[in-house]
Amino acid sequence: MNSIFDEARAALFSVWHRRWLALAVAWAICMIGWLLVAFIPNNYESRARIFVQLDDVLADVTGIPSDSKRDIDRVRQTLTSAVNLEKVVRSTRLGEDVTTPKAMENTILGLAKTVKVESQQENLFEITARYGDGSHSDAQNAKLAQDIVQKMIDIFREENLSGNRGEMTQSLDFMNQQLTVRQIELETAEQKRLAFETLNPDAAGGGLSVLQKLEASRAELRGIDADLAAAQSALAAINGQLAGTPKTLPGTASSGGARGALAQAQSDLASMKARGLTDNHPDVISARNQVVSLRSAAAAESGPGGVPNPAYSSLESIRADRQATVMGLTARRASAQGDISRITSQQITNPQVAAEQQRINRDYDVLKQQYDKLLQDREELRLRGQVQTEHSAVKFQVIDPPTTPRGPVWPNRPLLLLGVLFAGIGAGVAAAFAVGQLRSTFATTAKLERALDLPVLGAITTTLTDAGRSQRRKWGKLFYAASGALCALFVLLMTAEYIQRGMVA
Repeated sequence: MNSIFDEARAALFSVWHRRWLALAVAWAICMIGWLLVAFIPNNYESRARIFVQLDDVLADVTGIPSDSKRDIDRVRQTLTSAVNLEKVVRSTRLGEDVTTPKAMENTILGLAKTVKVESQQENLFEITARYGDGSHSDAQNAKLAQDIVQKMIDIFREENLSGNRGEMTQSLDFMNQQLTVRQIELETAEQKRLAFETLNPDAAGGGLSVLQKLEASRAELRGIDADLAAAQSALAAINGQLAGTPKTLPGTASSGGARGALAQAQSDLASMKARGLTDNHPDVISARNQVVSLRSAAAAESGPGGVPNPAYSSLESIRADRQATVMGLTARRASAQGDISRITSQQITNPQVAAEQQRINRDYDVLKQQYDKLLQDREELRLRGQVQTEHSAVKFQVIDPPTTPRGPVWPNRPLLLLGVLFAGIGAGVAAAFAVGQLRSTFATTAKLERALDLPVLGAITTTLTDAGRSQRRKWGKLFYAASGALCALFVLLMTAEYIQRGMVA
């Protein structure tokens, strides 16, 4: 323990004995360090936060999907591109000293390292810009940092609100050009089809091919056959009922008889026409047929032979209607069979015409589908453009405007000044101690005993005269004054730093 204490005493004595060397090294290190710290420009940082709302109720109602989120991500990723940073340089004081493309490129590269766009939440973005240039004052550097952030906000707003409208206009122009081209092609195809139908009137069919017309005729024939079978079945049923119904009923003829029934039927027919029923109405047709049948019965009625059966007369009128239906369906069936035979013969006798018609119709259908699809896409695009123009899906709001820097974010100059002071003092102490170790002197008798391995009988202290003591006090005052001047210079630099910060704020 005593040896450690002796070593510490020896080290302190060695440093104190060479205190002027330590002070000179400390002054040299502090002056160089503080000079270097003074040349480091202060970097000022400005921040801003913006909120972007992506919800669009109108787009959901109209059924048109919105790509606003994708657009915002794209803008956020490209906001720090060289093109946008060049806009920032040219619109701020950064571009005052830029005169060559090389200088512009270097300025853009330096600015790209200090500008950041970060997404804090889904709809919240933070723009940060840091700037520091030794050729500008601290106030100018702080103002430039704020201007950079403000310009980035303007670019963000321009890219989201104005960029999409320009793209929408260009897209509509392109769609209109394509529609014009398709319309001309479609009109040419229509003229070609009309010319073909004029030369081949038998092949005209409203744009249907031979196979389509043949299939349509066959489908119509199948429907007629089904209706004809049902009508024939109904006619057979009414014939069976009519065969089992007597024409007259036994008994004495009443005062009315067939003539009375005829009068009643004629009265009913007149009443129907008075109500406005036409001759084609089923009730009118049935009443007319009943009048015809009753006239025959009234003419054949003689003496007390019997009373005409009204049910038989009614069944006869129904049979007449069903016979007319069967005859009409038979005529339609014959017409459909004739169409099928005609189309089949055309296809067999002149296959080139059928092939040409099929090709023309196919080309026309393809062009028509393309034109309709383009027309629908254009209307949807136009509606989307109106939605974005009148009711923009992007709600842009600046939550926190660009902050005005109150102090530099880098470097921490007070800490650097203090660190240089400690480094200078430490370097001076280390230099004095190192010089003491290099010289062959002994600070204590114990150290001399260990070095020579001989006993030390005693030590002689230094004795100074009055003039020597006066000289020592004088040099001591000078040392303390030089040391105090170093500390005072440090305090002065710290005070100047805080005054400079206050001037910026």
